[in-house]
Amino acid sequence: MKRSIIDDSRDFWDEIVLPLLRSHFPEETNHMAAGFFGYGSEVLRLDDRYSTDHHFGLRVNILLPEAIKSARGQAIEDGLAAHLPHTWRGQELREGYTRTKGVELASLEHHLRSTIGLDHPPQTLTEWLKIPEEDITHIVAGEVWHDPSARFTAIRETLAAYYPEPVRLRRLAHWCRYFSGMGVYALKRALLRDNLLYANTTFARSLRWGVQMAFLLDRRYYPYDKWMTEMFHRLPRMGARLAHIVDEAPRLDTPWQRKLDLLHDMSDILDAAMVEDGLIAPHPPYRVSETSGYRLLESAYAELIRQCPPEIHGTVPEWEQVHWEGFHSRFVADVDLADWRRMLVLEEIR
Repeated sequence: MKRSIIDDSRDFWDEIVLPLLRSHFPEETNHMAAGFFGYGSEVLRLDDRYSTDHHFGLRVNILLPEAIKSARGQAIEDGLAAHLPHTWRGQELREGYTRTKGVELASLEHHLRSTIGLDHPPQTLTEWLKIPEEDITHIVAGEVWHDPSARFTAIRETLAAYYPEPVRLRRLAHWCRYFSGMGVYALKRALLRDNLLYANTTFARSLRWGVQMAFLLDRRYYPYDKWMTEMFHRLPRMGARLAHIVDEAPRLDTPWQRKLDLLHDMSDILDAAMVEDGLIAPHPPYRVSETSGYRLLESAYAELIRQCPPEIHGTVPEWEQVHWEGFHSRFVADVDLADWRRMLVLEEIR
């Protein structure tokens, strides 16, 4: 395994941050969860030479119970700001969403609400379905080095154990519906009408939805989109089965009819995996319609949703990062505009 900024940050925690906290804030340190988690390619060890131009550097994430954070957070941040070095072993300290470079201090409840939308582990099927799937990565990925109370660790373990089966089936049904009815069918109609703008948008969405189903079938959480390709090829079963489609279909030199045919092939492969897993019944092959394309996975959608408890039949799974975007918008509303433009790597032309 290649060395990542996460490894250097662990050393920074062990040698600098933890001794400082134990010396100045011993009681609060006993209630902290600390490690390297949340946002950024680094949490999956996918940081590369392009990752370093913004929001990059040594970093320690620290979570405190909300009451302690409210009462003592400013004093802790002031103490860290006064004693932390500006650089360490030649590396910059990461500038993030909190006052102190190198250490991001937040309440546990705030971190949970800004990612999964809850301040506790999901307790009902509906709560599970209302968590944006890709934001679960921001809880379970990375490393935790210090958590005496084990509160954060327990939540990570609950989420890492994966979806309850009714939730997995409801999400799989949802993407079957989208891939087939708003994807393959819509692409066929767009091509018949020579509507290339819609063809491009619906094709890209369809490919993504198919990949999301592959993650569900292999019981792996779908990550943030920019990590999709790398993590898809790591899937233990569906990655190999769909790799030729995922590699060929997006190419600009792949003709439109070939793109559509590849999505039809993807339908068959996903459908076969669901039959193999006993999620839907075996069935005869079906013909591709000349006007409606190949709506095979909408048949699977109907079978899957019938297996879900009635109380979640009408519950639409959340997929957009609504909780994170709410937090991010509040942050941007308060940040100095010059600082914000610097974070965006916007340099004036003079």
